[in-house]
Amino acid sequence: MELGIYSFAEATPDPETGETMAADQRLREVVAEIEAADEAGLDVYGIGEHHRPDYTSSAPAVVLAAGAARTRHIRLTSAVTVISSDDPVRVFQDFATVDGISDGRAEIMVGRGSFTESFPLFGFQLDDYDELFEEKLRLLLELREHERVTWSGHHRSPLHEAGIYPRPVQDPLPVWVAVGGNPPSVVRAASLGLPMALAIIGGQPARFAPLADLYRRAAREAGHDPARLPISINSHGWIAEDGAQAAEESFPSVAVTMNRIGRERGWPPFTRQQYEAQRAPDGAWFVGTPEEVAAKILHQHELFGHDRFLLQLTVGTMPHEKVLRAIELLGTKVAPIVREEVARRRRG
Repeated sequence: MELGIYSFAEATPDPETGETMAADQRLREVVAEIEAADEAGLDVYGIGEHHRPDYTSSAPAVVLAAGAARTRHIRLTSAVTVISSDDPVRVFQDFATVDGISDGRAEIMVGRGSFTESFPLFGFQLDDYDELFEEKLRLLLELREHERVTWSGHHRSPLHEAGIYPRPVQDPLPVWVAVGGNPPSVVRAASLGLPMALAIIGGQPARFAPLADLYRRAAREAGHDPARLPISINSHGWIAEDGAQAAEESFPSVAVTMNRIGRERGWPPFTRQQYEAQRAPDGAWFVGTPEEVAAKILHQHELFGHDRFLLQLTVGTMPHEKVLRAIELLGTKVAPIVREEVARRRRG
């Protein structure tokens, strides 16, 4: 199994001081986190696209390119690219460039994203989301398939024998589809023969297991081999040497973030009781010791049979040195346990 982390490059108030880190400092920290993840032996680092003052990741490919120049092995992906409000030509070119700098380690993960600011920012209507996503994803796939493209659609100017450069090192450049709990999105990814990233950031993960079954069934019905289509589970969490320490360290910053978003969306205040429920064995968050986190990943592997697990360590602002330590624990403690057990299960 591949293991990695993803980040929204948050710049949120520190729960102790109330101060907010400058964007330039946070971006430098993210590049250092990518480098640390590579050194720890992790497989993947992802950066989400957001266009808000509390996140610094409006241009994930730029940050990933900086990380690519300082790493040797780790795969570099968006998490996610909001393809509905972006230009597929530019997306492909950006990630083909990252692929060249990294010598073939780039990926694109497309999806809806957590927020909607990109739609008015780039002149699109959120009501057109599904039509935009379908059209632009299919153009993106056409771009990776052919060097010269002739295409027309409703939401972008047509292309006539347009040369698309640079070409990536990988052929094809990997494209994943990120989904939440929407079955039609699952079926679309499966029908196109694209890997699926399933975001589970709340509730009971067991309730999402039917989506993995649906994905494999829809892929088979569309003529694709499900065994060749990986599934990723993407979730929140935090790791420390002591489980109680992990909870005490992460809850304040998580609460700041959840309550900020909650005020925008009309949610009630986020409580410690809710947090503890989410980090319980049957909850969605991975907060605890390396052994506890590994056990939870392996429990979910029994539910999903997934091939990749990505952990969002920094749901809110955390001290950089503690983030680096959590990355180290994930790579050097959690990953060996999980890889060995998954390999044993597959041999058996």
